[in-house]
Amino acid sequence: MALSKERRIGRHAIMLLLSDDSEQELATLKQSNWNGCTGKVGSMEAHKVVAAIETAAKKNGIIQTNIYRETHALYHAIIEALHGVTRGQVQLGSVHRTVGLSFAVLRGNPYLNELEGDWIAVSLYGTIGAPVKGSEHEAIGLGINHI
Repeated sequence: MALSKERRIGRHAIMLLLSDDSEQELATLKQSNWNGCTGKVGSMEAHKVVAAIETAAKKNGIIQTNIYRETHALYHAIIEALHGVTRGQVQLGSVHRTVGLSFAVLRGNPYLNELEGDWIAVSLYGTIGAPVKGSEHEAIGLGINHI
């Protein structure tokens, strides 16, 4: 069964990320029983990006901290999104790169059948480049995983 435009979790995660009014966007998504959050992170270390997104997801109740599969699904979605930002090489400081990113995390069921369960999407947008102001460019990444 094809996904309808209204239920594409990746599309919604990107729209949430780029929205000028993320609070309104989150309220609209909540009406469809989807839960999300947004935030910002900047670092020369990939593990700090992962930690910031994971912390925000836990703090906002998007994943349950005591359920391993939820943390695991989030981790894989983050790494997949980082692959997009880093063009497949998830390395930052070790190759003299830094990122300044906004992120969105969105959880929900993109299928009409409730038995399909929840999925999680992580979208990233911002800059990547040498750790020198003005030596960066825009980048975007998206990761989606089932829970």
